[in-house]
Amino acid sequence: MSRPRPSWDSYFMRIADAASERSTCLRRSVGAVLVRDRRILATGYNGAPEGLPHCVDVGCLIVDGHCVRTLHAEQNALLQAAAHGVSTQGATIYVTSEPCLHCTKMLLNARVQRIVYRDPYEDALAREMRVEAGILCEQVEESAVDETPMGKGDKDHGRHEAGSPSET
Repeated sequence: MSRPRPSWDSYFMRIADAASERSTCLRRSVGAVLVRDRRILATGYNGAPEGLPHCVDVGCLIVDGHCVRTLHAEQNALLQAAAHGVSTQGATIYVTSEPCLHCTKMLLNARVQRIVYRDPYEDALAREMRVEAGILCEQVEESAVDETPMGKGDKDHGRHEAGSPSET
């Protein structure tokens, strides 16, 4: 008997969604999962640095239209991996929102090779930088985060900036 089973991209994006539920920012909830060889390396969500008050407790700290109280989900995932001595070289990051310029630079230097995101975030410079660096970046549409019949393999549901999928 065949039963529906999520593709790997769907599976890890759902975990990123679950991580986003831990977000403490009032403006945006974002989750991230770092994966290599279909194994989770670290997770992250946007929130205040450890030991400092959260937006949900004291409000957002807005500078130039952005909340600067929080670290981004991608940053927290990278920091969690670093704190535990886990290399991110060659990893894929699944993130519920497209990475901004600062996160893009960090992901590049952490040698993350693929970015899979669901919700677009308009940052033309970040997109240009990812293309120039040759990092694979795919948007997975919400409707593509579905189930596939067991044994049928994974489907490529993304829109690509560069390269080809590596986490099938």
